[in-house]
Amino acid sequence: MNQIRVTKEFRFESAHALMGYDGPCKNVHGHSYELSVTVIGAPVSDRNSAKLGMVMDFGDLKKIIKKQIVDPFDHALLLNSDLPQDELQKFGEPFNNIVSLPYQPTSENFLLDFATRISEFLPSGVKLHSLRLRETANSYAEWFADDN
Repeated sequence: MNQIRVTKEFRFESAHALMGYDGPCKNVHGHSYELSVTVIGAPVSDRNSAKLGMVMDFGDLKKIIKKQIVDPFDHALLLNSDLPQDELQKFGEPFNNIVSLPYQPTSENFLLDFATRISEFLPSGVKLHSLRLRETANSYAEWFADDN
């Protein structure tokens, strides 16, 4: 086979709070997230293509991730939309970039969301292979297409 995996890494800063959690992460706190995005496909073999020899142009992948993940999540407060409305309003006072999510804002759930956001924008013949989201220097979650 001629399948090749290519990976691009991204960084963004976000804060979150875990609704109903029984530990310190129930409080607003932030992370310097590191996201690795790996796609898989066959390098372009059309000699007339500007993308000859590439699975996917790294610049094109960067545009997708920036628009779908980095821009909406960077320097945002990420909260579960199930948080009671009066609690959400309290957050609104000191914060002006709040992203209300239909899930608990954990690394695991981010990856499920990110996989959906990314997959629909990949070029024909290129598939999302895996995602790795590093939350701290020694903690990360991973998503693999083969597992889903």
